[in-house]
Amino acid sequence: MDESEAPGSPPLLQDAAGEAARQRPSGPAWVRMALVFYGVVLAVAIAWRVGLEGEPILYASSRAAERGVKLGPNLAAGLGAAALVILLSRELTRRTASGQLLARTLGRLIGSLTLRECILLALASGIGEEAFFRGALQPRVGLVAASLLFGAAHFVPRRGLVAWSVFSVAAGFLLGGLFEWTGNLVAPVAAHVGINAVNLRLLSLEFGGSGEGEPSPMP
Repeated sequence: MDESEAPGSPPLLQDAAGEAARQRPSGPAWVRMALVFYGVVLAVAIAWRVGLEGEPILYASSRAAERGVKLGPNLAAGLGAAALVILLSRELTRRTASGQLLARTLGRLIGSLTLRECILLALASGIGEEAFFRGALQPRVGLVAASLLFGAAHFVPRRGLVAWSVFSVAAGFLLGGLFEWTGNLVAPVAAHVGINAVNLRLLSLEFGGSGEGEPSPMP
């Protein structure tokens, strides 16, 4: 019996997990493609903000650049935000059917990843996406538009991933708010990398292998 058809799983969970498992590419291949993609995103962001606008991509404004980076407080703010998001997502996964469906579908999509792959993907996505959506885009279009576009970029027209789009919009506002509040990319990058590193690892361990998995306690 296929794990996506295990007894006790609701039909919607079975269908979504099975579809994701069938369409999942091999781990190393899609990881390499993702790293290249995020490298391109980073290059575009730098070319836009630095090359075309003549402004430092690290900062929200020239005034913020004059203030500089307060590394300790900025890192603490970002990692604190990441911890809150991770805890909330774990609770939603434990307690709600939609959270279970989302986690199971995402886990089947990413498949089995090593710790190294999770960290590389988290670094690449966190740096690349924050450089583009916060460093280059948000100073031009504002917090609301940049956050909505961030959510739109993560929209996947697949059953089981509707909650992912909603989460992405909310995350966009959180990360954009950190950028506005601190005036630089350190906090949003730290938050984005932290969220992705932990959640990728947990999703891969719990739902990306051969077993169905149950949510494990937070480390």
